[in-house]
Amino acid sequence: MRVKLALLADAANVSREGKLNMLGIFDTIYAREFPTVHPHMTLVLRFEAAAAETGCVHEVVVELVGGDGDVVFRLPGKLDVQRSEPGAGVGIDHVLAIANLSFRAAGRYVYRIHVGGALAAEVPLRVDQLPVRH
Repeated sequence: MRVKLALLADAANVSREGKLNMLGIFDTIYAREFPTVHPHMTLVLRFEAAAAETGCVHEVVVELVGGDGDVVFRLPGKLDVQRSEPGAGVGIDHVLAIANLSFRAAGRYVYRIHVGGALAAEVPLRVDQLPVRH
């Protein structure tokens, strides 16, 4: 299984028809002071599994890592690959809403997505301080 799409957005969902909808794609957020809490962001992932993987369960770990190497948070899970038409690959959309995420300092962060213990994708996030106005 591979990660076909990985990004941050203000909001996202998967419609009843299976359409992946995203609003406000970004890679930088701003804060007036630190530490700060960002109220909401959405990590959008699209996995693609080969036809031979249908019926399998894959271990998936999402972690946010700071520039200093510290893990801000780590979220382990499992992803079931549903059966599809014979011989066809399977697309799996996953929308992870992240609320009230704390950042101790400005800097570069990265979401790392691991599948089966291997790094499958990275999504960079820059956290900058707004200039002080006098």
